[in-house]
Amino acid sequence: MERVAPVPIVALDFASLDEALRLVERLGHACDFYKVGSALFTVAGPPAVKALRDRGKRVFLDLKYHDIPQTVSFAAAAAARSGASLLTVHASGGEAMLRAAVDGAGPDCGVLAVSLLTSLAANDVSLAWGREVSDLETEVVRLAGLAAACGVHGIVCGGDELPAVRSRLAPELATLVPGIRFADGTRNDQRRVVTPAEAAARGATYIVAGRAVTGAPDAAAAMKRLCDEMRSTDPV
Repeated sequence: MERVAPVPIVALDFASLDEALRLVERLGHACDFYKVGSALFTVAGPPAVKALRDRGKRVFLDLKYHDIPQTVSFAAAAAARSGASLLTVHASGGEAMLRAAVDGAGPDCGVLAVSLLTSLAANDVSLAWGREVSDLETEVVRLAGLAAACGVHGIVCGGDELPAVRSRLAPELATLVPGIRFADGTRNDQRRVVTPAEAAARGATYIVAGRAVTGAPDAAAAMKRLCDEMRSTDPV
């Protein structure tokens, strides 16, 4: 079966909505899906989502909800009403919270469960959880399995864990890979990174590119490079 290239999402991690929209204008038709994370949402709020929707763009609302089930249900419903196509919750929030998020979001807004942030290494997780964690893949697959059983649209995981998630869970489960970097780029604060080609070859449904595009001297050229690289590799 022919592999379908991932859907690229550009992260609008800017200090103002005006700055974010200037990038959207520069990229034009090269990108139609954008991430609004906690930084931009704290500055601009729901108008950031509306501004993107008014320009015909899809929105990934990456606020990583982690709270009591009722609060998360209300937040997910609000995200869906705002026009967001995807939203994130933490898989570690537990079964009741995950189910509440799915119920609140409804059929038109997909819930993605975050397994382990790609800025974390095994020792970081060990310190946070108070037990020795030597194999991040096992922990990611465990959390992904919990989330999948709760009816989520997909899982957020690192590119290194992606093959295990795909092979052990339902094939229809979407996967989103953040931490995308070009082979000659810098990692910044990310620990577990992959290139666009690697994420595509491993079967990602969505990839999120932030500074690889937004921090480039020519954002449009970087976006074209990202799309070319992820479409020019064979599946593994």
